[in-house]
Amino acid sequence: MSIITSGAVTFSFPVRVYYEDTDAAGVVYYANYLKFFERARTEWLRQLGIEQNRLAATQGVVFVVRSANIQYRAPARLDDQLTIQSQITRLGRASLEFEQSCLRDDALLAMGHIQIGCVAADSLRPVAIPDDIRQHFQGVSAIPVAPLAGATAR
Repeated sequence: MSIITSGAVTFSFPVRVYYEDTDAAGVVYYANYLKFFERARTEWLRQLGIEQNRLAATQGVVFVVRSANIQYRAPARLDDQLTIQSQITRLGRASLEFEQSCLRDDALLAMGHIQIGCVAADSLRPVAIPDDIRQHFQGVSAIPVAPLAGATAR
């Protein structure tokens, strides 16, 4: 089972649970799901040809997490092979939203709704997502994207 909807590209990223990921009860510590989700989003950007260090250096923007809402369904344990699925569900002028799920085989372990903001690297103030990056996101997004203010229709 997954929270990912059809109609958009879903990126899947494998994660192995190591001893360092677990807590005293022998299950994955709750905050580590956020790390798993972050790794999956970062690797998806890499697959799209977007390297965050280069983005900051050349275009002066970085992506930051604005909010994260995680629901836990079942625990992952040491040595489990997990799959993190990620999908863009909303693309705004200076933000985007992801739905992400953590699966062990077909079992849904955790699901998250993550809001990401695009900010200037020097001031950390919100800025528009650069057009070239926006085009990458539009190509994999399930949600229709409204044109930017001042943009002409083609």
